[in-house]
Amino acid sequence: MYEPIRSPSVHTPADDADFPHRSREEELDIQLAGHLAALLAVTDELGLGTAGDRIAEQVARLRGAPPARHAGLTAAAPADLHRRAHALAGRALLVAASRADTTAAILSAERMDAHTAALAAADAAAPSGQLVGAH
Repeated sequence: MYEPIRSPSVHTPADDADFPHRSREEELDIQLAGHLAALLAVTDELGLGTAGDRIAEQVARLRGAPPARHAGLTAAAPADLHRRAHALAGRALLVAASRADTTAAILSAERMDAHTAALAAADAAAPSGQLVGAH
C-alpha cells in the first residue's frame, strides 16, 4: 500500500558535513567580544580613555587582535550613552558569567557600576521640574 522510503531523509543529520563547527566556548567568546566591542565604541564616544583601554585589552584577548578604535560621534546625550553602555556591560556580564571568564565579568560589573553612578550624578544635577509645595 505504501512505498518504502528509498533515499535518506532531509532531516537526518549529516555526519560528514563540510563546514566548520564551533564549540560552545568559541561561540561565547565571539558573543562576548562583540558585546565588549560595542561597549568600547560607546566608552570611546564618552571620552573615557582608561576604561576604553581596559575594554580594548579584553577584546584583543578574545579576538586575538586589537580592536579598531574610533570615536564615531552620534550626537547622543551623555545620559543616553551611559544608559546604552550600562545595558551593553550587562549583556557582557551575562555572557562572561556563562563562560566563567572572571576577568571580563569583573570589568563588565565595574563598568555597570560606573555608568550607574554617572546616571545618578546626572539625575542629581538636573532640575526636577516640580514646584515645591504645590499640590
